Amino acid sequence: MNGADMLCDVLLVNGVDVCFANPGTSEMHFVAALDRKPQMRCVLGLFEGVVTGAADGYARMADKPAVTLLHTGPGLANGLANMHNARRAHTPMINVVGDHATYHLQYDAPLTSDIDGLARPMSAWVGRATAAERVRGVTEEAYLASIARRGVSTMILPADAAWGEVEPEELNAQTVPDAPAASAESIMAAAVALSSGKKVGIFLSGTALRADALELAGKLAAKTGAVLFSQTSGRSERGAGRVAVRPVPYVLEMAVAALADIQVAICVGKGEPVAFFAYPGKPSTLLPKDCAVIQLGDSASNLRLSLEQLCSEVGAHTAKPVLASLKTHEIGEPTDALHPDSIGQMVARRLPENAIICDESITSGRGFAQFASIMQPHDHVPLTGGAIGEGIPLSIGAAIACPERKVVLLQADGSGMYTVQGLWTQARENLDVVTIVFANSSYAILQGEMRNVGVNQFGRNARAMLDLDRPNLSWCEIARGMGVEAGRATTAQEFARLLDSALANKGPFLIEAVI
Repeated sequence: MNGADMLCDVLLVNGVDVCFANPGTSEMHFVAALDRKPQMRCVLGLFEGVVTGAADGYARMADKPAVTLLHTGPGLANGLANMHNARRAHTPMINVVGDHATYHLQYDAPLTSDIDGLARPMSAWVGRATAAERVRGVTEEAYLASIARRGVSTMILPADAAWGEVEPEELNAQTVPDAPAASAESIMAAAVALSSGKKVGIFLSGTALRADALELAGKLAAKTGAVLFSQTSGRSERGAGRVAVRPVPYVLEMAVAALADIQVAICVGKGEPVAFFAYPGKPSTLLPKDCAVIQLGDSASNLRLSLEQLCSEVGAHTAKPVLASLKTHEIGEPTDALHPDSIGQMVARRLPENAIICDESITSGRGFAQFASIMQPHDHVPLTGGAIGEGIPLSIGAAIACPERKVVLLQADGSGMYTVQGLWTQARENLDVVTIVFANSSYAILQGEMRNVGVNQFGRNARAMLDLDRPNLSWCEIARGMGVEAGRATTAQEFARLLDSALANKGPFLIEAVI
C-alpha cells in the first residue's frame, strides 16, 4: 500500500466518491491508485477550469465535496478562476495538486513553482503531505476544512509521498462538528429591529435560500412586514410552492432604487449588498447611508437554525408564509423574432419539475428571473464570483450529482468559449444537459460596462475587443465536433421545436439561439 492508496481510502470512507481530473506525470501513482478503487467515479476534463468548475457544480447540488486532480502549479493555475467562483459560492471542494518528489525540488525543474502561493488566495485551507506517512492526516484535514469552512481545500501531494509505502490502517469517517447558529446577540438585535416598526429588509444568501430556510424567512415577512431580498449565492431553491424573494438587481442604479426605503438591513449569511464594480461618482454600497446593518451569521453558520431562532424571538412560528403558485399558463408563447426575453419565456413555460438551471447567461438572461416564482419548482445554480467560463462546467457537476434531474444551462456565447472543452465531457459522460447558447456574437456585458463609464460610441479598437465576429462562432459545429448533438434557432418557432425535443429526450443537446 502506498500514499496514493491511502489518499483514495480516506476520501472514500468520508463519502468523497467523485474525482474530476486532468492529471500529469507527477500524479501517475494517484491515477494508478484510483484505478484500484472502482467505487470512485473518475471524470476527465480537457482543461483544469472545467475540472474545478465541475467540482463546484457537483458540490453545490450534492452538498458534499468532490475531489479534483490537477498537475503541479500550472495545472492549478489553469483552474484558479473557477476556484474563485467556488470560493464565492462557499463550495466544499478538495483539490489534490501533484508536485515533484520532495528531493527533486532543489533542482528547479521546468514545472517547479510555488504551488502553496498559487493556492492560498482561492483556498480556505492549504496543506502539503510531505511524506507518505503524512498523507492520511493531511487528507483528513483537507476534508474537515472543506466541510467546516464551506470552502476550497487544496492539498499538495509530492510524487514521493504518493509512491511511498505505508502500513494499512483502519479508517473511520471524520466527525464534522455541527454548524452553530448566529450569535444570540445578533439574533436579539434582529428581533428588536423587526419589532421596531421600521422598514426592514432581510437579505438572504447561501443555505438561507433553500426551501426550508425560505419558509422561515417567509414567516418572518408575514409576521413583521419585512421585505425579503436575495444576494447571489451558490444555489437557490425557487418556483411554485416556495417563498419568493426579490434578487438585488445587478445594475447599480436599479439596486439603489430598489433599496432606497430600507431602514434596517438584516444580512443573513453574507455582508451587506455592494456594487459589483466601482464607477466614477457612484456609490460602492447599495443601502441608504443611514441604514443600520445587522449581520446574522456567516457562510459557516447554520442559517436555517438562525432563522428558526429569530422566528421564536418575534413569535412568527405560526405565521403563514406566502408561497408562490404555479402559473406557467400565464406566460405567453412568443411567435415573433428570437430575442433574450422570448427565450426566457419559452424556457420558463417548459421547464420540467425539479429541474436544475445552471446560469451563465450574463446580460441575456436577466429577464428570466421575473418568471422564477411562477415556474415549476427548480434549483438555480448561477455564476457567483464573476469569473466567466463556469457555465458549462457547472452543468457537468450538477448533472453528475443529480443524474435523475434535467439540467438546463443558460450560457452566454463569449463566456462559454472559456471552457468550451466541457462539451466533450458532457458527451463522454452522456449527461442529461440542455445547453442554450445566447449567440449575440459579442461580449454584451462589456459593451454595457463601457456605457456605464460614459462611452456610448465604440471605435474600431473597442469593437475589435468587444465583438465576437470575423468569423462568427458556429456553436453547432463546435458542439458536434465534441460529440454533442446540436440545432440552430433563428426564430421563436424554431427554438420552441428544438427545446421541446431536447427536454423530451435524455442526453446532452445544445441549442444555438441566434439573437
